[in-house]
Amino acid sequence: MTTTRGGLRGWLAGRGKALSGLRFTSLRLRLVVVFALVALTAAVSASGIAYWLNREAVLTRTQDAVLRDFQQEMRNRAGTLPVHPTQDQLQHTAGQMANSSQRFSVLLVGEDASGRAVYGTSGGLSGFALEDVPLSLRTAVNKQQPVDSGNKSPYHLYWQRVTEHGTPYLVAGTRIIGGGPTGYMLKSLEPEAKDLNSLAWSLGVATALALVGAALLAQAAATTVLKPVHRLGIAARRLGEGRLDTRLRVSGTDELADLSRTFNKAAEALEKRVADMAARDEASRRFVADMSHELRTPLTAITAVTEVLEEELEFEGGGFDPMIEPAVRLVVSETRRLNDLVENLMEVTRFDAGTARLVLDDVDLADQITACIDARAWLDAVELDAERGLHARLDPRRLDVILANLIGNALKHGGSPVRVSVREEGGDGAGSGDGAESGDDAQNGEGGGSPAPGWIVIQVRDHGPGIPEDVLPHVFDRFYKASASRPRSEGSGLGLSIALNNAHIHGGDITAANSPEGGAVFTLRLPRDASALTERPAEDDGDDSAGGGGRATSGGADQGSKGGAR
Repeated sequence: MTTTRGGLRGWLAGRGKALSGLRFTSLRLRLVVVFALVALTAAVSASGIAYWLNREAVLTRTQDAVLRDFQQEMRNRAGTLPVHPTQDQLQHTAGQMANSSQRFSVLLVGEDASGRAVYGTSGGLSGFALEDVPLSLRTAVNKQQPVDSGNKSPYHLYWQRVTEHGTPYLVAGTRIIGGGPTGYMLKSLEPEAKDLNSLAWSLGVATALALVGAALLAQAAATTVLKPVHRLGIAARRLGEGRLDTRLRVSGTDELADLSRTFNKAAEALEKRVADMAARDEASRRFVADMSHELRTPLTAITAVTEVLEEELEFEGGGFDPMIEPAVRLVVSETRRLNDLVENLMEVTRFDAGTARLVLDDVDLADQITACIDARAWLDAVELDAERGLHARLDPRRLDVILANLIGNALKHGGSPVRVSVREEGGDGAGSGDGAESGDDAQNGEGGGSPAPGWIVIQVRDHGPGIPEDVLPHVFDRFYKASASRPRSEGSGLGLSIALNNAHIHGGDITAANSPEGGAVFTLRLPRDASALTERPAEDDGDDSAGGGGRATSGGADQGSKGGAR
C-alpha cells in the first residue's frame, strides 16, 4: 500500500511539473491558443454557414418538388372526382396519387350524397389519418379567401414541417376549387435529415482537422518566432555571467534580426566599457599599491626618528624647548597616523586585488578577545561576556583586526563601558556568509581538535547616542563622512571597511544596528571552521600574513574610525 501511494504521489508530481511547464504565461502556449481560437472561430463560422445554406437548399428543393407533384396530382386525379364521391372512389384515387414519383402518403376528405364525411387514404386503415394533420393547417386549408384582383383563388395550397418521434415530415393540404374533396399529403424527410447529419459530421471533422492544422502551424510559427528569442535569452544570461564576448548570429532583416543587432551593439559597448573600467580600476589599485610601498621606505626612517623623539619627550630630563615640544608631539602623532594609513591602504589593495588569504589556527575566542583588549589597554573600559573553551578555526590576525576596529570604534563614538558578548549557534548552515559551510571533512587544527560545525556570533555594543538612520547604510563605506563639518578624523576611514572584508574572507559578515536600549550594536558572524575557504596552504600566504607589520594588526591602528560615520 505504501508503494502504491508513493507511485501515485510521484505520478501526480510529474503531472504537476508538466502542467506547470504549460502555464498560460508561456508565449508559446499563448501563440498556440490564439492560433487555435482563430482557426476554431473561422472553421465553426464557415461550417455553420455552409450547413445552414445546404440545409435550406436541400429542404427547399425537396419541398418544392413534393408540393409541385402533390398539386399536380390533386389537379389531374382528385379534380376528376364527382362533387360527392364515395369512399371507394376516394380510396382508389388516394392510392393512385401516392404512386407518384415523390412517394408520399395521401388523405382525401369529401362528402357523399347524404352529406356524410368520407375518407380515402393511401395507407389503408392504419395509414395517414386526419388527426396527423395539424389543426392550424386544416383551418388554413378549409378557409375560403375573398377573390379579388390580388387573389384569384378562394383556396390555396398550405404546408408545414412537423417532427414525430424524432423524424421530420412535410405536411401539405389544399381543396379542389369549384367543389370536390380536400386533399392532404404527408412526406417523410428522413433521407434528407440523414444527408444533413452526414454533412454536419463532415463539417465537424473538417473543423477538427482545421483546428489540428492550426495548432501545428501555430507551433511551427511559435518555434520560428521563439527560437531567436530563446537564443537572445541564453546570450543575455551569458552576458550576465560575465561572458562579455557573447554575440548573436544575425540573419534576415525582420524585427528579430534588428533586435539581435541591437543586442550585439549593446554587448560590444558594454564589453568596451567594462574593459575600460577594469583598466582604470587596475591602474588605480596599482597606483595605490605602488604609492603605499614607496611611502613605506621613507616612513621607516621617519618612524625611527619619531620613536627617538618620543623617548626624548618621555625622558624626565629631556632637553626640548617648551615652545617646540607641542610641535614635536604633533609630528610624532601624525607620523604614527600616516604609518597606519599606509598599512591600511596596503591591506585594502590586497582585498581589491583578491590576494588576501587566510592563515588558519585554532583560536580560543575568550583568550583572543582578552588579548586584543589587553594589547590596547582597554581592560577597564570593556566588559567581556564569553565562556572559555569555545574554540574556532579562524585566522587570529584577521580576527584581531576585526575586534580592534569594532571595539575601538565603540569606545571612540559610544564611550565606555563597551560590552562584548560571544555566543554560538547550531550548524544548520543558516547564515549570511558566502560559501561558509563547514563539514566533517574540514581541516583539523593542531590543538584542541576540530571545532564543531556552526557559527560564532560576537556582538559589540556601546552606550552612546547610536547611529543616525541615514548613516547606517554607509558605516562600512570607505572614507565615508557622516557630517561635512567633520571632514577629518583621527582614523583613516578604512577601519570598518577592512573589518568587513576580513569577515567576508572568513565566509562571515558584520551588521550594524541601533539597540532599543540605546547605543550602537555591531554583530560579527563567523563560521566556527573556515577550513573550507582555504584555497592554498598557509605557507603560501607568508607575504600576506606579514602585511600587518610589526604592530598588532594592520587595521588595529584605525580602531576608532567607523568609516568616519559618527
